[in-house]
Amino acid sequence: MSLLTTLARLEAVRSGRAEPLATVRHRHLSERPMVLVPLTTAGESGAPLAVMLGTDRDAPRLHLVPQPLNRTLRFDFLAELAADLLPYLESFAEDVEQIEGSEKDPETGEKTQVFRELCADAPQLIVPNGAGVHHLALIGRSTRFRRTAEDAEPGPYPAPLRVPLLGRWLTHLTDRAQVPGSSLLLPMTGLLSRHWATGQSHLEDQHLAARLAWHDPPEGLGGARAAELVETGRDEHGQLLHPPAGPATDPRFDEFVLGPAISRYDAAVTALQHAAEQRDGTAAERARAAVRAAVDQLEQVLTAVLLPTWRDVWRGLELLRALPSAGHLEERWTGDRWSYTGHRDRLAAGEPPQPRQDDAVTAARKLAQREREQTRLDVQEALDDPLAMAEHRLAGEAFAGVVADVVLEYDTTGRSPKPRPLVTLHTADRPHADLGREVHRVHGPSTQKAEIVAVDPAEGTITVRVLSGMGRKKEPEPGSLPEPGEPVTFTLFELTVRQSAPLPEPDDTPWTHGGPPGAASVPAAPASEEWE
Repeated sequence: MSLLTTLARLEAVRSGRAEPLATVRHRHLSERPMVLVPLTTAGESGAPLAVMLGTDRDAPRLHLVPQPLNRTLRFDFLAELAADLLPYLESFAEDVEQIEGSEKDPETGEKTQVFRELCADAPQLIVPNGAGVHHLALIGRSTRFRRTAEDAEPGPYPAPLRVPLLGRWLTHLTDRAQVPGSSLLLPMTGLLSRHWATGQSHLEDQHLAARLAWHDPPEGLGGARAAELVETGRDEHGQLLHPPAGPATDPRFDEFVLGPAISRYDAAVTALQHAAEQRDGTAAERARAAVRAAVDQLEQVLTAVLLPTWRDVWRGLELLRALPSAGHLEERWTGDRWSYTGHRDRLAAGEPPQPRQDDAVTAARKLAQREREQTRLDVQEALDDPLAMAEHRLAGEAFAGVVADVVLEYDTTGRSPKPRPLVTLHTADRPHADLGREVHRVHGPSTQKAEIVAVDPAEGTITVRVLSGMGRKKEPEPGSLPEPGEPVTFTLFELTVRQSAPLPEPDDTPWTHGGPPGAASVPAAPASEEWE
């Protein structure tokens, strides 16, 4: 936790309201996101119980498993979920744009012009919290390898045809969610935590309703008291007024509501089976009605549990849409579009599912990509948001001030003199840097390098020598240097992300790292789908 975040949390405790951590929105929000609120069976995190989803706030759709222990019913639930979710995921695949690029010929080394398709937009899933992302990852892992009735060896309990495809999409989305800055799959609690600080712990922030209570507490109540009431408030039947539902359930709900409802369903199914064995048509009709009534009751109680969280997710979206978009938001969303397009192409090419475990090279590439994207995200957020830059200034990694003087000097050690102007600025910041340390600032579409040549704490000034970004002429180009009175910001970290060293192909990897001999037969998933 940074110093600025700590201060914001302390201020939230004092004021009783959520305090802003950002002046702009740092994550992309789709015009038509798919909100998905999952629910799991207690004691088995991978066993789905129900899910509420939809793109319309006023028209949620519910899918449930009447008896989570029944394997057939579970696959029926997954088939219904696939039939509902896959059309949304696939609806962005047809609208594409042609992107021009170049490829190097492996034999001649010459670059040739090529065009690739890039989907104009991509889907976006919003879940209540990080546990919802983990639950979708478990569903993806448990379904993408399932055999179907159309396989050569379907085996026992073949899954419906679309279930493995759903698993592959969920695996891709949850894997992409681990890339910093990605917006294909987002937890609402994480979105709110990035933009606002509350006076409670990160663990308490995972309860979406409690977190939202800090944004608009009732009159006369502070955020802490409002969050406590949301977490503990119960109705006359002892049930929570704001169930967490993301994806855990309340033990009292399990004991007094869900358990008896499932038992009634089991009793009705047993009676129906007994009537079928006895060939009693009248009893069978009564049993079928009892089964329908039991399912209807389950739908009612699960809807009551999921609806509060469903409304909270949409309320969170309203809060986030009120913030202006960050400047680099579209660039990161383009990376997500490349990711979506790449997975679409792999499915169309008939490639096998993602492997259970990545080989050494793929794992290293994924790690390098995520580290690179984290660095890029930190830099872009600092450039887009003064509050994000303030964290770096407090940490001594940047300094900002007003230009006091600009003195034009030259480096005459070479064949021709080069401009090396000195820029002095008044600042209260104290960067953790020695003289000669390289610093950077944004200059138009590129960056400008400089070095610290003098620091005067008594006068509150720092002098830097500009080293680049002034053109190739003897005199600096107009506008390439800041003017006196102009505010400027310099960072001690680079503003462009360096590419990591190339890694060998899996076939060239030593056997000590999973390479030949005996290499895995399942192709590894790509580490990145971006086209650069």
